[in-house]
Amino acid sequence: QVQLVESGGGFVQAGGSLRLSCVASGSIFQMNYMAWYRQAPGKEREFVALITGAGRTTYEDSLRGRFTISRDKVKTTVFLEMNSLKPEDTGVYYCHANKVIHSATATGPPLDYWGQGIQVTVSS
Repeated sequence: QVQLVESGGGFVQAGGSLRLSCVASGSIFQMNYMAWYRQAPGKEREFVALITGAGRTTYEDSLRGRFTISRDKVKTTVFLEMNSLKPEDTGVYYCHANKVIHSATATGPPLDYWGQGIQVTVSS
């Protein structure tokens, strides 16, 4: 019922920048927050950043200052600005929508959604 589509990934040299976008569509009445996660080869998926409906942001400590999460006014598109990229930032980046309520009259529990992921490769 909710689709998350990421874009903006690709190949960049160390020190460069990329801007990821995630468009949420479908039946969205309310959600807890939207977030970015990433998964490096051979490693578990890890938290990158989140932004709430009120605009509050939280970052993984080691990424604060280089990565910035934001959203559009409609609150259905979230962005991740990544600067001073390092080879260790390489991985698949996933968009996440947390605790989505589909309508004002929904009776089921809130659901979590994930995008399909987008590759970011940073060369040294």
